[in-house]
Amino acid sequence: MPQVVLRPGDVVHVGAEASVQFSGDRALTLRIIRLDPRVTYDGWIWLDGYVVGPAGNALQRRRIFVRQDGLRPIRSSRPSAPRNGSRIAGRP
Repeated sequence: MPQVVLRPGDVVHVGAEASVQFSGDRALTLRIIRLDPRVTYDGWIWLDGYVVGPAGNALQRRRIFVRQDGLRPIRSSRPSAPRNGSRIAGRP
């Protein structure tokens, strides 16, 4: 399975697959604000982000060290392309 490209604004589920410290009721939803560019162990990354509550509000800022393959994307803040092929207003 190809690795998901993560970007600031993405929201991911962080559970036991990402790190044992997030197993069971310690799992969380994280809105990524920064990916640390430092080289780490193969497949592991540092992420800065906000824990997201059920209403979508930011609850707590966290820096976590996780297996990238263990993260499960929930949604992205990136705009999607228009579905009908139309252009975005104000763009040629």
